[in-house]
Amino acid sequence: MQLQRGFILSATVLLLAFVCLPSVHGQSAAQPSPTPLTAPPPLKLITQEDKAKLDQAKDTKQKLRTTIELGGVHLTRAEQLTNEGNYDDASAEVGMYHALIENALEELAALKRDSNKTRDLYKRLELALRADGPRLTAMRRITPLEFAVWIKKVEDFARAGRTEALNSFYGHTVVREPQKEKAEEKPQEKPNDSPTPETN
Repeated sequence: MQLQRGFILSATVLLLAFVCLPSVHGQSAAQPSPTPLTAPPPLKLITQEDKAKLDQAKDTKQKLRTTIELGGVHLTRAEQLTNEGNYDDASAEVGMYHALIENALEELAALKRDSNKTRDLYKRLELALRADGPRLTAMRRITPLEFAVWIKKVEDFARAGRTEALNSFYGHTVVREPQKEKAEEKPQEKPNDSPTPETN
């Protein structure tokens, strides 16, 4: 009798354990995982050392060449620091790169647009930004999300800078035709006659 009671009690405990366990597991699985906090954005600044090198440039062409070289140095440092897992310092280097390229675009925007010299400068910058794009993308892919969001912003900025540089080649001479005129120019097609059954 006592053995039978012990058996029933054990069976009840086991049954309760099987019933309660999935609901507890379901509650823990239903809780959303905390989203990672975004790291503070990197400061966009040109260091005193970089500024001194830019001030030594004799003309706009030399200044742009120096800017591209300095930007490349900061990007290379950022890649090295990213590979070492030092994401804070890598982010700071990306911020310095961003500041240099932004400064170059602002200075080029102030120049005369229809000049061949200005177009050559834009072309030089566009080629540099084209080469930098894949480097930024590769760095972002191995960077934790909280830092990668800022690299993505710099990627987008560099892409927009390329577009601006390419647009300088067209100047103000390209005019698009309105869609209505194009539609009117097309000859009207004759509707096909509906087929009629042949008569004997």
